Amino acid sequence: MASEPQKNKNEYLEQLEELSKLTGTLAHEIKNPLSTIKINLKLISEDLESLNSSEPSKIGPQIDDKRFARALRKIAVIQKETDRLEHILDGFLRYVGKTELQSANVDINELVSDMVDFYSPQAYSRSITVRHSLCKEPLVCKVDAGMLKQVILNLFINAQQAMSEGGELMIRTERQKKDAVVQISDTGSGIAPDKLPHIFDAYYSARPQGIGLGLATAQKIVSAHNGTIAVVSEPGKGTSFTIKLPLQTQ
Repeated sequence: MASEPQKNKNEYLEQLEELSKLTGTLAHEIKNPLSTIKINLKLISEDLESLNSSEPSKIGPQIDDKRFARALRKIAVIQKETDRLEHILDGFLRYVGKTELQSANVDINELVSDMVDFYSPQAYSRSITVRHSLCKEPLVCKVDAGMLKQVILNLFINAQQAMSEGGELMIRTERQKKDAVVQISDTGSGIAPDKLPHIFDAYYSARPQGIGLGLATAQKIVSAHNGTIAVVSEPGKGTSFTIKLPLQTQ
């Protein structure tokens, strides 16, 4: 059995290795939008220099309009990539930051009900039918309500993205021995078997525009509550996430 100092050293090395992997991937993620920004800045500069050097008598208003329209489109690309870069960095900071819980006794039924009410208008606008079935008894856990709501909302959004043509989102709570269970299921496109083992990995995303930190952060938050999060999925039929949290002892 490893001694306590050796165990701490091994944990530190594992954390260092994970951080090194994350920062390397982050640098790669930042490089792509920055390259786009640099290229478009150069093109805009050339467009504006061309406009500035043109003699008014040799350039018509139609050409001016076209050049300015091109410049505006390039500026829009820059804005989009800048926003994406900010989104990546925000997600990174949330993931690597220390998860400091502001815990209190919360009835998971009430928390889930609040999130269903909050999300239902958005679901309706996307042709998604929300069905929920809550445990008849209170499920009191010591949790950070804000963080847990973030996890649940993230799962709702994931389900929404998997149901681009609409579908059903089903939320259920129950008690299993000493745990409160929250199950969130959808009738979406599902996840391919080869991708399923990686969905909680940082920076792994099945979506082209995804940054791959939503589920990794969700798992980190649930783990900080001494809970677990698991997934089952079948391509073409849907996906189901199950969160288990320890109940408060009476």
